[in-house]
Order: sequence, then structure tokens, then C-alpha cells
Amino acid sequence: MAKFDGTEGAPIDRALAAEWTANYRRAEAEGAENTVIKAHFYGREILQRLLDQEGCMGIRIYYARDEKGQKQLVLVGADAAGNDVEDLVVDSSKICPPDCSTGGGLIG
Repeated sequence: MAKFDGTEGAPIDRALAAEWTANYRRAEAEGAENTVIKAHFYGREILQRLLDQEGCMGIRIYYARDEKGQKQLVLVGADAAGNDVEDLVVDSSKICPPDCSTGGGLIG
């Protein structure tokens, strides 16, 4: 039986998402970092390339830190057995700040 079938994940209430993102920002502000990274943006094209890989059922996101200690996300496809499909590994997101949404409850 497959571990992943492509239906993983579900919508959550916008207010709950806003609460969770606010919790994150609060916790980060209490830490040692000067700038709180609020979000990462990936374009449709690179996400579609990940999803279009043979056998890919979805995207796994790894937390990471670059050589400067900056928080990053590393994205890879995952197959039905739950294994990473590492033919394409993605980073180079647009980071907020400075590339932030100008509205909505998630930005805070």
C-alpha cells in the first residue's frame, strides 16, 4: 500500500493559520535573530517542475540554514512510498521580509 497518494494536506481555518504564524513570529522575536523571516515564496513554475517528476505525489519541505546561518527551506518531491525524489532539489525562494504580502491576516 502506498504511503502517499497525493491527497495529503488539508485546508485550515484562516484565523487558526494567523494565530500559528503569529506564534512563530513571537517565538522568533524572543530568540537571538535580528530579522524574523515570516515567509518564503516559490513560483508556480518551479513547484510544477517538482510535481511533474516521474512518480512524484507531493512536495516535502525541509527546514535548513544556509552558510550564513539564515533560515531556508529546501523542497524535494516525494513518491508514493514516501521517499524523496532528489532529481530536482529547490531553494532560492523570495523571503519575507522584504518580499511580503501587503494584506491578509497571516503576515501580522
